Amino acid sequence: MKNSIFLSRAPHLEPSELTAFSKNALDRRAEHRDETSLSVALAVEGAHILAFSDAQLVLKHDGQVLDPLFAPYELSELDPDFERAILLGFQPNGEPRLAVPVARSADELATRYKPADARALFREQLIREELLGEAAQALSLIRWNTDNRFCGRCGAEMESRIGGYKRVCPACGHEIFPRTDPVAIMLAVDEKRDRCLLGRNHRFPEGMYSCLAGFVEPGETVENAVRRETKEESGIAIGRVRYHASQPWPMPHQLMIGCYAEAVTFDIERDEVELADCRWFSREEILAIVETGSVNGFTLPVEGTIARRLIVDWLEWKH
Repeated sequence: MKNSIFLSRAPHLEPSELTAFSKNALDRRAEHRDETSLSVALAVEGAHILAFSDAQLVLKHDGQVLDPLFAPYELSELDPDFERAILLGFQPNGEPRLAVPVARSADELATRYKPADARALFREQLIREELLGEAAQALSLIRWNTDNRFCGRCGAEMESRIGGYKRVCPACGHEIFPRTDPVAIMLAVDEKRDRCLLGRNHRFPEGMYSCLAGFVEPGETVENAVRRETKEESGIAIGRVRYHASQPWPMPHQLMIGCYAEAVTFDIERDEVELADCRWFSREEILAIVETGSVNGFTLPVEGTIARRLIVDWLEWKH
């Protein structure tokens, strides 16, 4: 096909910038992290902290104004755990940004603060986009450090190093570094009939359809993960695969890799364990859902998700 979405980067030059959690502009200074970086940053006048109660960001609120930035002295009544602090990076003016877990539960804090998880932060637009990106970085790193308290080789308790970006076992010397789990998420397209393939996970809200997705397995390319997952879940065989956009997804530490997938077979054989339903949607159906929110009970993922980005960009792409 001469005019093909697989031969064009349209409609956006960098669609990743249009997804939630992507606007983190901090200078991470990764090459300069050492054992003093965290303490030095905490001592800087004007340093600001994102506080987390488990997987919820703690927001100060004054009327309708929500503020996630704490000065170090403001954390005292939240019972902060500075031993588990993370150095996120620096603002252009040199201001350090850090993340600190607190011992007070979200229920305890709810009387004076507003704790919110990652989904609520972006769906309800509770904080600015650049702060949303910082929160995503913090959530992933806090979770990784929490999940790796003990050495996988000898079982001894590990120590956090270089501002939360490395853990070291004092008993056997084993070192580990933060993980990011790659997930392929794809919109399969039937270009000849001008339609796309969407599925319903059993956990989705009633009526919502989204792109198919699955973890990239060890020793597998992103393209082959797209082909394998689409075939396994829907029975549809895939030819060409084109990368389109990515999105940090801090639940807990995934990178969503969004692709368009060229369908070369069209009869759906759904994996009933994975999917509650799977069907083709015409361009006209998708346009109607985008414009009205729901058509015949069908809805799409919320704005800010990479699934929504893939669907809308396919819709906007011009032949």
